[in-house]
Amino acid sequence: MDSNYQSNPLIDRLPAHLKQYIKPQNYEHYSAINQATWRYVMRKNVDYLKKVAHHSYTDGLKKTGIDIDHIPSMYGMNRILKDIGWAAVAVDGFIPPNAFMEFQAHNVLVIASEIRQLDHIQYTPAPDIIHEGAGHAPIIANPEYAEYLRRFGEIGAKAISNEQDHQIYHAVRTLSILKEAENPDSKAIEEAEAKVNQLQETTTQLSEMARIRNLHWWTVEYGLIGNITDPKIYGAGLLSSIGESKWCMTDKVQKIPYSIEAAEQGFDITKPQPQLYVTPDFAHLSQVLEEFANTMAIRRGGLSGIKKLIASNALGTLELSTGIQISGVFSEVIEHHKSAIYFQTKGKTALAYRDKELVGHGTDRYPKGFGSTIGKLKGINLAIEDMSPRDLKAYNIYEGHNVQLEFEGDIYISGKIITGTRNLMGKIILISLENCTVKHKGRILFSPNQGIYQLAIGKEAISAYNGVADVKGFDLITHQSSPNPVAKPKSDYQKQLEALYQQVRDFREGKNKTISRHKVFEQIQNSFPDQWLLTIELYELAKTSADKQFAQEIVQHLEGIKERQPEVGHLIDDGISLVEQALVIN
Repeated sequence: MDSNYQSNPLIDRLPAHLKQYIKPQNYEHYSAINQATWRYVMRKNVDYLKKVAHHSYTDGLKKTGIDIDHIPSMYGMNRILKDIGWAAVAVDGFIPPNAFMEFQAHNVLVIASEIRQLDHIQYTPAPDIIHEGAGHAPIIANPEYAEYLRRFGEIGAKAISNEQDHQIYHAVRTLSILKEAENPDSKAIEEAEAKVNQLQETTTQLSEMARIRNLHWWTVEYGLIGNITDPKIYGAGLLSSIGESKWCMTDKVQKIPYSIEAAEQGFDITKPQPQLYVTPDFAHLSQVLEEFANTMAIRRGGLSGIKKLIASNALGTLELSTGIQISGVFSEVIEHHKSAIYFQTKGKTALAYRDKELVGHGTDRYPKGFGSTIGKLKGINLAIEDMSPRDLKAYNIYEGHNVQLEFEGDIYISGKIITGTRNLMGKIILISLENCTVKHKGRILFSPNQGIYQLAIGKEAISAYNGVADVKGFDLITHQSSPNPVAKPKSDYQKQLEALYQQVRDFREGKNKTISRHKVFEQIQNSFPDQWLLTIELYELAKTSADKQFAQEIVQHLEGIKERQPEVGHLIDDGISLVEQALVIN
């Protein structure tokens, strides 16, 4: 496998606040057991999915460089993905939802480099390379679906979360890590599950992020496509789960026509899904996405948009009708007749226009927040932004003049105008006043001792969204990388087991034909009697060398495992079947 880094321009151009989540794949850390797990899942999946998956899946496996026999090197994948306009990066498990979406908006596929434990071979709640490399990567070779994924990321990255979303994200991340640990702590898992359930049960109103994550789950992760009575699989969660890909095709899973209503349907990441949504085609996915985007604050703005920003208690941006953008943590809104007439941020704030920070109006200028009016002057139908220079002079809104401005909703501003800032269309977007006082019904919102007051001009708030307008103006490097776990010394048992897996692998790939397969089998019987996957790999060697007696001895041993561990019986049967089918094909 090629482990040398191959640059991809899409990765090189990522902003620093996304690059902070990227980590090395460390391909050399994959053990022979990991490789065997990947190979089993992929062989079984490809065999089954070629019958039930959308045709883009099998086509995409070839186009994206996914090898059935080897865990993919993302550096190698990037050479191939570059040809279809995408890239792949490794990250540390779950990352914040907005960051995940933003990677998609940049045509970059986020892949957790860890791989599930053998005990969780059928399904894992934690992101892993089987789910994301073998599930997500192949389907993006379909241009229509790839554009849906990019557009989804573009819109989803702007979705506004609330504080409960952040709590649920951290709780689910903790739970998934605990469940996928090599030596899981059952008590810790029980406590983590209880916390996730408690948070989910107390959810009152879904945020934009919660709703669009539902859409993401029921399409990108668990989507079906085609005829509702005989659909095909395209969701990565199903494509990468050898258990749920079969379960979802049964009548026990309800099939529902996909629509915007799916945004209200939650999901449990730790369990198989009781219902799935079927889209007639990929174009319908984009149609529903645009329908949902029309409900979001990024397109609706207004009072509700500001309230969403306040509820998020995180960096967000408000854009006024002149195009001026205010980025910060929003803390208050004053309303009048169900419209916002004044807003306030707290902490570092910056002003921008067309996603570029206005010179002199960065966070160093507004370290403690920013507040301004929204709306028209009382009794004047013509908004300030629509006034010509002659109109402005007529209303005394002019450099060097003292003004008394009364806005609708009893907002009063008095002070001396220093200067004004205009946008490219010639509209006033900002007015600077000295010796300024801003009041609302007797309450002082700004006083002269606070310095120069900047009045942002806009008759309405047209957009509100997560994140900042100009990422260069904020320090967004806040992610604390998970500490690299101290590698525990491997037990003699683990070392011997990995060595046996490696011997079988080397023999199959022609790297070492001197090992004794019979001696390996003796070691399995004596020291690792319940290692079903290793035994199946040895059975494959016996069958390919036409050693019928040896193969029969192995089958008898596998039958014993099935009696002792009936829960893996179907995995053993499927493994044997895969070997038999390969022999027929060859």
